[in-house]
Amino acid sequence: MAAGYLDVLRARHAARLLAGTLVGRLPNGTAHIAIVLFTRAEGGSYTLAGALAAAYGLATAVGQPLLGRAVDLYGQPRVQLPAAVVSALGMALLALTGLGSLPAAYAAVVVAGVFTPPLEGGLRALWPTVLGREDRVHRAYAMDAVAQEIMFTVGPLLVTVLVSLWSPAAALLVINAIGVLGALSVVMSEPSRAWRSAPREAHWLGALRSPGLLALLGAFFFVGVALGSITVAGVAYADDHGRESVYGWLMAALGFGALIGGAVYGARQWAGEPERRLRVIVALLALGYLPLMLTPGVPAMTALAALAGVFLAPAIACSFIVVDRHAPRGTVTEAFSWLVTTFGVGAAAGTAVAGPAVEIGGTAWSFAVAGAGGVAALLVLLATGRVLADPGRAPTVVAGSENDRNGAAEPGFSSGHKA
Repeated sequence: MAAGYLDVLRARHAARLLAGTLVGRLPNGTAHIAIVLFTRAEGGSYTLAGALAAAYGLATAVGQPLLGRAVDLYGQPRVQLPAAVVSALGMALLALTGLGSLPAAYAAVVVAGVFTPPLEGGLRALWPTVLGREDRVHRAYAMDAVAQEIMFTVGPLLVTVLVSLWSPAAALLVINAIGVLGALSVVMSEPSRAWRSAPREAHWLGALRSPGLLALLGAFFFVGVALGSITVAGVAYADDHGRESVYGWLMAALGFGALIGGAVYGARQWAGEPERRLRVIVALLALGYLPLMLTPGVPAMTALAALAGVFLAPAIACSFIVVDRHAPRGTVTEAFSWLVTTFGVGAAAGTAVAGPAVEIGGTAWSFAVAGAGGVAALLVLLATGRVLADPGRAPTVVAGSENDRNGAAEPGFSSGHKA
């Protein structure tokens, strides 16, 4: 299992790019947790905590594709680092001013969200340049998903440790300072400085003119709903059991399960169409979320959280391949950024719904939102099966034109996304 990942990491620049992106994304990966804990510590309600986290998620959803398109047009260093600095300043404003002025608090999280740098999409655009072979790029996608789960495992624990040692405000400041350093490491690397997107046709829809991409985004909106609702539901569960640390362990267990699932998924080459495989994985993901509604004792709930996470990283890794197969030529960063956006919008919707669900029906109701999100994602994939089955859906397919989805040397491989 490890040999394939080591082969990827031995490639020049690969380890630095993966580590830098992981560290640079830490503020975004922990923002919902940090905002909820900060709001509760400041005396805010669950509804306010959910609303602020939702505002951040929606702002991220707006900013990611816009910044992704800017990266495709102007390159990575000129967009990624300035955006990271502005985003960190937004979170610093929230940490230093608190909730004394709600308009200022909302403005702070909106600025932080809009300027969250599209490091995820940027990394996936760089993999073909750095790795070259299709099998290595696909394995890197799986490794990328596993690395995300390391962040989602360590991130909540790091936030709770910083909160315990100092304060929620200090946690916001430290996490975002670390994020700027990660972005700096990425944009100073040779591949990032040299990368240029493939030529693209000017079109106001950009990547969204691909029907298959739209279908995938619709499904992953509901995966985002599930994940966002768990953020609030986990805090409510921890409050029910009187220990703040319970929340960190639940989120870490969820990330650990996804880490294991992603590591196993990426250790082999999979035959068949990735779109069909994605439907199976999302079905298993939905089944994993449903038992969380039982809300048993802490040890059993931690085990259920780990089980719920097992198919998350495989679903994400498989979705990367599907995005690559359906993205129009020259829109690679934007297309991957739209995937981040759907997660942001979905997570925002999930946190916004789960907050009132806790106050109306209790913790089990908020976990029910997660189960419903997983089922809805599966239904979207089933309903759009014909669209997803044809990555080259277009009136005419001409190599190098907008209908040549990736300008690929082989179907579904974005070899055109090189410097």
